[in-house]
Amino acid sequence: MLSVCLFLVTAYFVILFVIGIGAVMLPITTKWVRWLCNANRRAAGRSGVPVPVPYRPEPKEFERDIVGWIRRCKWILTDPASWRDLLWLLLNSVVGMIGFLPAAVLYYVLEGLALAGGLWQPILRARGSGREYFFVPIQSQPTAALGALAAAALFLAWVWYSPVFLTAHAHFTRLLLGPTKGSELTERVQHLAETRTGALDAAAAELRRIERDLHDGAQARLVSLGMTLGALERHLGSESPEARRLLKDARTSSVSALRELRDLVRGIHPPVLAERGLADALRALGLASPLRVEVAVEIPGELPPPLESALYFAVSELLTNALKYADPDRVDVTAWHDGAALHARVADDGRGGADPAGGTGLHGIRRRLATFDGTLDISSPPGGPTAITMEIPCVLSSPKTSSS
Repeated sequence: MLSVCLFLVTAYFVILFVIGIGAVMLPITTKWVRWLCNANRRAAGRSGVPVPVPYRPEPKEFERDIVGWIRRCKWILTDPASWRDLLWLLLNSVVGMIGFLPAAVLYYVLEGLALAGGLWQPILRARGSGREYFFVPIQSQPTAALGALAAAALFLAWVWYSPVFLTAHAHFTRLLLGPTKGSELTERVQHLAETRTGALDAAAAELRRIERDLHDGAQARLVSLGMTLGALERHLGSESPEARRLLKDARTSSVSALRELRDLVRGIHPPVLAERGLADALRALGLASPLRVEVAVEIPGELPPPLESALYFAVSELLTNALKYADPDRVDVTAWHDGAALHARVADDGRGGADPAGGTGLHGIRRRLATFDGTLDISSPPGGPTAITMEIPCVLSSPKTSSS
């Protein structure tokens, strides 16, 4: 009866909402519907049939006005689990009798024991005939004993079969109130996306920590060592040419080690990317390249640091490939965000013929972008020109200022 009442009330307010009213009561009735459905999910779990809650996550905030109530109703009505709840309420008014049957049988057992215990006597005096129980008219002590045996047999059957009925109802609940394959897949994808984002953020933070340690630690010590060796070389007299030669070699080695360490630091996380953002980092790549590179960036916000790093190194690799293989006169680097995805394009007027199967560079870029569900599109016919477009789904956060 509760299922029927909730179904009728909720369906009534759904209809009112469709025709323009009912937005006030629909979230309230939905709360009661979900309470009843969750109670049956827990009951099914106690019967050995776990039923996960399939509802979509509630948005963090709703406005405290009519707009907020409309958004709440939209969240309810666009969730497929809400409509499955209504279907379960409708069918449970009939199928729910399966779950009610063990309670009814137990009541009948208790009635038989009460009759056999002496209740048959006042009934016999009041009606002039006994009460029939399980096809046995109880109107004497021997028939009362038969009624007690019938109640005991029925109780044994109840103990044996009631879990079967409850499990059957639990499977019915699981069929309608459990998550569908599609919702399970969606939840799994969402979980994997969240864990992937966490792993990428942790890896980016660790790389930045390593870059800072190398920059502030080993690099500073190498600079100090070079200065100490230079001072020692100046203080040595001309009477020790071999010692001066060894000091000069040591100083040259320290300078080479410092240069390699700086290259390593830039390869881990370029300082300009951390300090100035992606736009200025791409412009710095263009200025550092021996090619004539024109850079145009239109990104009115801030990107996640792992994504910035991936795109930076992808563009850097493409500029290196153009320099090594294409022999172009001009390279155009453009990057923009269309509200749903980040796009970047590296085009040159070189000899063309870029082929991902011909080396590991383009294949590595494709794998790097695939980490963020990004794609790489290559157009490079023999003779040129070459245009390589990258697309990465993402959203922007607060705007980030950079130099023009």
